[in-house]
Amino acid sequence: MTPHHPLPSSVLVIGASRGIGLELVRQYRAEGVRVTATARDEPGLQALTALGAQALRIDVARTASVSGLAWQIDGEAFDLVVVNAGVYGPRLRTLDTPGDLDFDQVMHTNVLGPMRVLPQLLDALAPDARVVFLSSVMASIGARQQTTGWLYAASKAALNSVMKDVSLALADRATCIAVHPGWVRTAMGGPQGQLSVEDSAASLRGTFARLGPADNGSFLNHDGTPLPW
Repeated sequence: MTPHHPLPSSVLVIGASRGIGLELVRQYRAEGVRVTATARDEPGLQALTALGAQALRIDVARTASVSGLAWQIDGEAFDLVVVNAGVYGPRLRTLDTPGDLDFDQVMHTNVLGPMRVLPQLLDALAPDARVVFLSSVMASIGARQQTTGWLYAASKAALNSVMKDVSLALADRATCIAVHPGWVRTAMGGPQGQLSVEDSAASLRGTFARLGPADNGSFLNHDGTPLPW
């Protein structure tokens, strides 16, 4: 991880209505970067528009919604794409069986959503683009010690598998990684998180700037250090 890209000329953030996604939009816009970002609802779209981003209404959990993405970004050339849309779901302890609806919501949003979104983006990637999937350290099987959140952890481990496949398919076109944003004080991370949203986004941006082809297919911490699968 030695390359240092200048500020990206065009960024796409999928899932940017709040938390880390919204803060990435805020920070890139503050530096004058052209940003396109998606949200599911009107308040999210308004927040993005207020930051000067091009706001698109997309719900990654709905096939019809995602299928309209390609024409909305026709002609774009994003050199950084951040796939951030995700939900935690119920806060289950291990061996608490998730209900069908909860399972479907978490897996549809966190796994099927990115699998729907990526094919829509292919024609809108700049040469040597960077494609980043917001994952979680909870996805790590080798480092796992928690006994809570097993549905979320399973979904993020599956997301890492999706990222790895995408990295192989796009090896000659893009650098693809999964990244853990840290334990962040967001609605999902809770008030005990170790990082502010601002610090997490700033650390992530530094890592994105250093990505190069050698990092393709990697699972990284927000500061760029490798995480075990």
